Amino acid sequence: MKFSEEKIDQGYFISSYDQDGISVNGIVLTSSFVVSHEKLVEDWAPGSIASLRDDHLQPLIELEPELVLIGTGATLTFPAIENYARLIQHNIGVEIMDSGAACRTYNILLGEGRKVVAGIII
Repeated sequence: MKFSEEKIDQGYFISSYDQDGISVNGIVLTSSFVVSHEKLVEDWAPGSIASLRDDHLQPLIELEPELVLIGTGATLTFPAIENYARLIQHNIGVEIMDSGAACRTYNILLGEGRKVVAGIII
């Protein structure tokens, strides 16, 4: 899905996504990544939601978000709570959703000026 209007003037935003990859500022990504307004981490370790571990959260926590979106791939699959509990322990909100929904939600929250980080599994 290509977003029809890009209102975010600076920083990293998701411009499109489909089954072949996700485009962040025109860069097509085909493996899991972390994105925030200030930073793009193109090589986030989990290759599937089943492989998400507590230590994978450190790059997200370092960005000091108020909210983290975790995109679980093509379908919504909830990871075990112990695999993302550290975010909650740091008083960071967490939303789990399929990766398409995470892309859309990230752009909306970014456009609202929220300090959001998305960890997207492809």
